Amino acid sequence: MKLVLTEFVTLDGVYQGPGSPTEDTSDGFTRGGWLVPYMDEVFVRRAAEWLRSADGLVLGRRTYEAFARDWPAITDPDDPFTELMNSLPKYVVSTSLGEGGWGPVTVLRSLGAVAELKGRPGSELQVHGSGRLGRALFRAGLIDGVRLVVAPTVVGAGRRLFDGSGETAGLRLTQHEATPGGLLLLEYEAVGAAPVGEYGGVASLI
Repeated sequence: MKLVLTEFVTLDGVYQGPGSPTEDTSDGFTRGGWLVPYMDEVFVRRAAEWLRSADGLVLGRRTYEAFARDWPAITDPDDPFTELMNSLPKYVVSTSLGEGGWGPVTVLRSLGAVAELKGRPGSELQVHGSGRLGRALFRAGLIDGVRLVVAPTVVGAGRRLFDGSGETAGLRLTQHEATPGGLLLLEYEAVGAAPVGEYGGVASLI
């Protein structure tokens, strides 16, 4: 199976607390809810399509516990995400979580266990939120693709998806779309280490 990292981020790379000011206030973060003003029908439709392609969710402990708190409480029958989020298999990469109560759930104790999971038959595993886990999976060469929803806002604080640590990563843009609300929906394929070059003038580019 492919492993795809799906993240909502600001222009300054923050992924913390996109859905509510109270969603994730850890480390004193008070600027959550930054995605909501830009959400629209196109975003919801595309995000639902992405989720329907998942055979399972790979999550860090912090994200798993937040999702386990919030998703079972959503009862809107028209919400296109709730049934899938609550029913999809969850694989939590954690050395501290005992038994998860929001299932079906399997606790994985190492990144090696994620690599083994990828070897099973299926289409796609998705990492949602879980930025620290996402970075670790990048460093281990386990991420096959990235989906970013970029909000046109700068929040100036909060946990950033890529924090300047780790190895380089090259990505190839495979799909892109701008929603009426101003979100950029970007899909990338991982292609190994980031390429570099030296600019030799316009003539070298055409």
